[in-house]
Amino acid sequence: MNQTSLLLNAYYEALHDLLVENKPRLTETAENLLREELKNRSFGSFNRNKYDAYLEACLAFIAERIEMYNPIGVQYTVDRIPSGLAQELELQLNFYDSRSEFQKLKDAAAELTQQGLSDDQLPQLATELIAQVGAFPDRSIISAYQAKPTLNKLPDYITALSIEKTIKT
Repeated sequence: MNQTSLLLNAYYEALHDLLVENKPRLTETAENLLREELKNRSFGSFNRNKYDAYLEACLAFIAERIEMYNPIGVQYTVDRIPSGLAQELELQLNFYDSRSEFQKLKDAAAELTQQGLSDDQLPQLATELIAQVGAFPDRSIISAYQAKPTLNKLPDYITALSIEKTIKT
């Protein structure tokens, strides 16, 4: 494994630990953001059951994202075998295209490891990488939603925005 890959693994592990530690704040942030987004958009009427269902979806997406960053699960995100067909299928399933964001993440990690890397530096550089690029793939999700807000994108958007707000504070 090269130094850039080591840093990317440390990045995901740091995100996992940060989000696990801040899960109560993530939940509160998601609730507030969902309420605010529904108030500001014309998504029709929302009774308590519909609101609760969307909040439940947001919280499930947060749990899924935390698990994605888990050091055991991260291999499926970073170390996957490149397959053109698999990538195309993923793009068809997602409403956002995160290829550019992932390339920026890899480029930023490569830049941070240019001068070499020691085990002592990994946590600090992972934190620096999070500060530089945020949590992948949040920026792609946020920009795609903001370009064309729809209810089916709302749980992903609330999840991404909650995570970004949490890691920035």
